[in-house]
Amino acid sequence: MRQSVSHRSVPQRPVPLPSRLAVGELAWRSVCSVGAALDPAGSALPDPDRIAAAYRSDRHLLVDGVAPDVWSPLSRFWQVTDGWVRTHGNYPHHAAALRAGLGLPPDAGADEVGERLAARTAEAATAAIVRAGGLCAPVRREDRSRDDALRGHPLVETTRVAHSPARPLRPASPTAPLAGVRVVDLTRVIAGPVATRTLAFAGADVLRIDPPHLPEPEWQHLDTGHGKRSALLDVAFDRPRLDALLADADVVVLGYRPAALAHLGLTPGSLAGRHPHLVIAQLSAWPGDDSPRGFDSLVQAESGISWLESSDTATPGALPAQALDHSAGYLLAAAVIGALRRRADEGGGWLVRTSLRRVAAELLGMPRSAEPAEQATAPVRTQEFEVAGQRVTTVAPAVRWPGSPDSFRAPRRWGADPAAWW
Repeated sequence: MRQSVSHRSVPQRPVPLPSRLAVGELAWRSVCSVGAALDPAGSALPDPDRIAAAYRSDRHLLVDGVAPDVWSPLSRFWQVTDGWVRTHGNYPHHAAALRAGLGLPPDAGADEVGERLAARTAEAATAAIVRAGGLCAPVRREDRSRDDALRGHPLVETTRVAHSPARPLRPASPTAPLAGVRVVDLTRVIAGPVATRTLAFAGADVLRIDPPHLPEPEWQHLDTGHGKRSALLDVAFDRPRLDALLADADVVVLGYRPAALAHLGLTPGSLAGRHPHLVIAQLSAWPGDDSPRGFDSLVQAESGISWLESSDTATPGALPAQALDHSAGYLLAAAVIGALRRRADEGGGWLVRTSLRRVAAELLGMPRSAEPAEQATAPVRTQEFEVAGQRVTTVAPAVRWPGSPDSFRAPRRWGADPAAWW
């Protein structure tokens, strides 16, 4: 089954995400895909300014009135002997692996990293860092033949992977059309958490599971944890408890690398074998079962987007938001809703999956302009929560359907809930 980004609705004004590429249009269609999945009549359209704010939610987040520092000094572009690379070191273990891959001590700073990278080729630097478990990608030029090939595959692929009886959706209210749907969230960073945040906004009971030894940056959890419960469980050593949760769940969302899922016994095939009633949603950086570690910024670099967004043709640039992440999250959420409806009508277990690189190919195939257009923006709609004694300010939700609420439910404190259904 193929899914494409909806073309049936047109915004009253462009989504203000100025770029040479059609970032605003991609964002509009991605958010609309969720509303259309919840309300096939499409009678409630989102606000373009809210979509832009949602895609840049990290820039509007305040904790006790202070904007958190969301980027590590090791997450940036670096010049190498034959061009540029992009690295990502926001997580401490990724920063440690980056330094190790370059043969640097654990306390090495950005200057030392830059010196080591300046003496290497992009290929050598990427290979060394990735081999050590770090994140690095060469900044490449656009490859139109590769993008054409990627667009030959569904943007979000939906396949039946198991046989099981039909499970009708529970009666729900207009404000919470997914009430009663249980979702196990095994994702991190942005794209997967945006997908599960969207399902929670529509009323699903979302339980996010994180390993105790890899804490999530506080700002990131507060930015994408709305409406979910948060529990700690090391699934590598306690898979029986996870399987007990999955036995009573409707959906599991996977955001770990395919190789890591295989190591944990959590590939879509193994999950479908043990739990044939599940809708399984899988997200990776690159397509295929050998996808390495990756983030939105690295996929922008590898796909040619960074050069297309360059302001001076000499140094790479970036999209006005982590648009691949956010678009993938909304598209995956829409596909999950569609798969739940198919399970209700036809039965079976279903797999929906996409990758950031596939979303990048979609963006690269859309119309583009010579220069970013000047676009006026409205004041950002925000809401406030009290979380663990802190005052958190975040943006209002972008997705709309008839009866949709105007605000998120508050995030829970990270890791504060039991790994059990209520």
